[in-house]
Amino acid sequence: MLPYEKLEKIAYGGDYNPEQWPEDIWEQDMALFHEAGIDIVTLNVFSWAALQKNETEYDFEKLDKIMKLVHDNGLKVCMATSTGAHPAWMAKKYPDILRVDYEGRKRKFGGRHNSCPNSPTYRKYAPLLARKLAQRYRDYDNIVAWHVSNEFGGECYCENCEKAFRVWLREKYKDIAHLNTAWNTSFWGHTFYEWDEIVLPDLRSEHFCGERTMFQGISIDYKRFMSDAILACYVLERDAIKEVLPNAAVTTNLMGFYKPLDYFKWAKEMDFVSWDNYPANEDSYTKIAMPHDLMRGIGGQEPFALMEQTPSAQNWQPYNALKRPNVMRLWSYQAVAHGADTVMFFQMRRSIGACEKYHGAVIDHAGTKNTRVYREVAALGRELSAIGNRFLGARTRSEIAVLMDWDNWWAIEYSAGPSCDLHYLDEISRYYDALREFNYSVDIISPDMDFAAYKVIIAPVFYMVKGDTDEKVRAFVKGGGRFLTTFFSGYVQENDLVVLGGYPGKLRDILGIWVEEEDALPQEAQNGFMYRGTEYPATLLCDLLHLEGAQQMDECGYMQDFYSGMPVLTKNAFGEGIAYYVATASSGAFYREFLKDICDEAHVAPLMHTPKGVEVTCREKDGKRWLFVLNHNEQAAEITVDAPAVDVITGNAVPAGTFLLQGRDVLILENSSAMQN
Repeated sequence: MLPYEKLEKIAYGGDYNPEQWPEDIWEQDMALFHEAGIDIVTLNVFSWAALQKNETEYDFEKLDKIMKLVHDNGLKVCMATSTGAHPAWMAKKYPDILRVDYEGRKRKFGGRHNSCPNSPTYRKYAPLLARKLAQRYRDYDNIVAWHVSNEFGGECYCENCEKAFRVWLREKYKDIAHLNTAWNTSFWGHTFYEWDEIVLPDLRSEHFCGERTMFQGISIDYKRFMSDAILACYVLERDAIKEVLPNAAVTTNLMGFYKPLDYFKWAKEMDFVSWDNYPANEDSYTKIAMPHDLMRGIGGQEPFALMEQTPSAQNWQPYNALKRPNVMRLWSYQAVAHGADTVMFFQMRRSIGACEKYHGAVIDHAGTKNTRVYREVAALGRELSAIGNRFLGARTRSEIAVLMDWDNWWAIEYSAGPSCDLHYLDEISRYYDALREFNYSVDIISPDMDFAAYKVIIAPVFYMVKGDTDEKVRAFVKGGGRFLTTFFSGYVQENDLVVLGGYPGKLRDILGIWVEEEDALPQEAQNGFMYRGTEYPATLLCDLLHLEGAQQMDECGYMQDFYSGMPVLTKNAFGEGIAYYVATASSGAFYREFLKDICDEAHVAPLMHTPKGVEVTCREKDGKRWLFVLNHNEQAAEITVDAPAVDVITGNAVPAGTFLLQGRDVLILENSSAMQN
């Protein structure tokens, strides 16, 4: 967990790169930080080339000065290891460190995320630098956390990775006959007799047309392997730090729903979860909220660190619009509302060159406090100082969980059919958005996590059911839980081999249905169905299913085509609980209506009833509860509070009744009886 013993309040600050500036500017920055309420800086993120001149020479003189300066000015430090980009001399002398891309091209030095995770050179020098940093700065009491590398990501397809892939496969399958069975290599004459006959899957072998693959089992295993290989690099640096500082809190900044890396696995190796939040201005508030809940979920519902966000414009969008007034404050509190115990920015001072020189910063190129962005940052700093440690470590309690699984994500989007428009996160979002728009508290968890805390579990497109996961679902429903899944669920096991006997495979008895066929609709086509007297669209995929004990919930089945009349929505009483099946994709209006009915049946209540665009979350600690009310609309919204409360931000009393919450404003109510859960 976060190092709360070193935090007096929500940590406020972010990435600072004083090595890019002359020393007289450093002192100016200290004054500006102090005035803005900044109390933490992330240092040393991309300094590997400056710190290490060759294999044996290290130069920490400038970093020593920086560390002394921030210590003398009372700033806490999140110390980075600098290994996010290797030095040019290393690439020149040891080309094994350079990645090979998906098309088989060897990279040259440049950019970042540029190290092969299976390079012997990288695996030698990266942890060596981490250890030297820990040894040099071990006595600095203002270092509150260690930040390994930066935004780990990307993939490599070099010979070292291919060799390491074979080792990984050998450890996993033990016997090559088992591998042949797992991959179904009798298809297209792929039977392997020796481990070194196996090649990695890329555009030179199994892949075609972008990321499409002819052998899903091979390609999914390479995704798993690459995620594990990059994770091993993090672990090497983490362990090097902990050899010197056993109690160090070590993390690395994740990136929300980042497809190449299985963050549920990663979180198990991190002392606390941290991540970088960079939504587009046009994103809905539910789209921005969902990765926050994922980060809380991968960490076992512990609070997380918001390691980066921009105070204003980004630099990589097609159109880099400014954050409108109060949006930075609103989105900062949104992160806190979903479990963040830090509010941190990239970057503290705007660079003068290269690709991030127009990315937003606390201190702009003007170099003064006389900017709108600085004034907003300083105003938020004053509020966070006044709030103090009130809800540090506070947790979110949910009775609803959405299942999310990286293996399932990879498998669905590698699948040869049924539709090129089927995207896993889109299907998760349909359900998450509907629940959050009603202010239901939602956890995002993996199938191997504990189900006991939940009344409702939703598993959109639960295509890959691994191991004994069906037994967990079976026990959950038998014990009284509500389980919902959808089309294209239960088809395959963990190696992407179809479970025979009819879809949805091992979930068939739980759901009480048999899916015979699945019809893929192009974007311009749709079917329809009736639910509670309203017609809703049936789009994307339409299951043709038969009832095997389940009850049809829609009023007349599909309304068109040769499968007109076949069920769309089913429920199956199973033990003490109920399993629901949704055989098609539909509109937001349908999901809101249907999920509200399920939550009512399960006696799960929303946190508060609010107008559209007003989000509500709750955090709890030591018998106290805080209700976060965030108005994402530009206009004021009418809010009803059931009983008197106190607004944590202002300290003002909030009487029971109805009042206007201004556009893009935030209210944090302490111990309000409006908290129904």
